[in-house]
Amino acid sequence: MEVRQIPPAGNLRYQEFLRSGHLSVGVYRIEAGAEDLQRPHAEDELYYVMAGRARFTSRDRTVDVQPGACLLVPAHEPHRFHDIAEALDVLVVFGPAEGTRRE
Repeated sequence: MEVRQIPPAGNLRYQEFLRSGHLSVGVYRIEAGAEDLQRPHAEDELYYVMAGRARFTSRDRTVDVQPGACLLVPAHEPHRFHDIAEALDVLVVFGPAEGTRRE
């Protein structure tokens, strides 16, 4: 069993801290008012909002997110956080591990 702490805030928007062949886990941080520049991924993603407030759009659906929100985004689906009112700290789980399905 491997135990790690969520990394402290730093200069990186995304910081991975656990990885196996089947999944990877990281923290995505976006400051209030910033733009989310991510593109669709080749892996499924689970987002768990730990802190902050924003809106989230995936395909044609938009929802408000706040601490406790959990979102599942299928591989290749366009999505983004926007209207970021309070800095976001989002736990991200990729399945399989991020980058393992690159074409």
